[in-house]
Amino acid sequence: MLNIIRNYFLWPTIISVVVVALIGYHLGLSSLFIVLTLVVLEVTLSFDNAIVNARVLERMTPKWRHRFLTWGILLAVFGTRFVLPILIISIATWASPAVITKLAISDPAGYGELLHGVHGQITAFGALFLLMVALRYFFDQSKQLYWFKPAERVMAKWGNVESISIGISLVLLLIFSFISHDASRESILTAGLVGIILFLVVEALARSLDKKPEALAVGGASLFIYLETLDTAFSLDGVIGAFALTNNLVIIAAGLGIGALFVREFTLYLVKQKTLAELIYLEHGAHWAILGLSLAMLANLVTEVPEYVIGLIGLCFIVLAYISSKKENGRKEKSEKVEEGAVM
Repeated sequence: MLNIIRNYFLWPTIISVVVVALIGYHLGLSSLFIVLTLVVLEVTLSFDNAIVNARVLERMTPKWRHRFLTWGILLAVFGTRFVLPILIISIATWASPAVITKLAISDPAGYGELLHGVHGQITAFGALFLLMVALRYFFDQSKQLYWFKPAERVMAKWGNVESISIGISLVLLLIFSFISHDASRESILTAGLVGIILFLVVEALARSLDKKPEALAVGGASLFIYLETLDTAFSLDGVIGAFALTNNLVIIAAGLGIGALFVREFTLYLVKQKTLAELIYLEHGAHWAILGLSLAMLANLVTEVPEYVIGLIGLCFIVLAYISSKKENGRKEKSEKVEEGAVM
């Protein structure tokens, strides 16, 4: 355990302690508590994201893997959690990004209100992108391993129906945009469609990686884009939820940034330790968690779903998948010992 902490989590821990101490010293204990709360929420909400990221990273070259773990963290902290919401508000309000940035710095409360004003569009985009990620995983005829066997086998068989994941996503989008309590139903529908289309485009880019050596650079870049888009879909709703706790951008950036840093290191740990090969159901649990998260985000268009509830949904699936994987490994070990005894 000490080796794991030293090799993967030492620097994130040092950085976190310094940042949290500075915030506690300059802004008080209440701000320190909010930062720690945001860190916990970010990490809890992102366990499934880390697992899916790890599976994709296994397909990347060491060069692009390093870029994701270095450049990617900058994009995750400053791009997804600060710049992108500003651009979304700018598009929604037809105001320049410079004006929105100035508002975010000078009037965080007003900026928070604008962000909540486009909550429906942000939620629809993230929910539909994540829904496509989950459905494409389950509606896969080539799958040989199942966790929730009855449900997953049925979904895999239905995978032979062309574009079934797109059809289900469009139907759910139409239903939830129609019954949404948000007045801007057309913009919610548009944002959801953008989420679906963006998934299809990014997935097509990710699949451009083939066996030709000259395609490795393109493939690495497309997988990088896919992972960053996936992180965006996971994180946008969390950014909005952070404003429910505080309007201080420094506190929000610190809490979500520290959380993102730990998630990146956890992803690296999964890849280097080949954890997904050992815990065979962990990837299944992550995609069930993504499915639950996407449906909870859609439900958020109709009624408020607390962030901690969304986090618990994902965490429960991950824990259950971990337990199932350990049990399966135990059964295999017992079976191997029995076979060895029979041979002897």
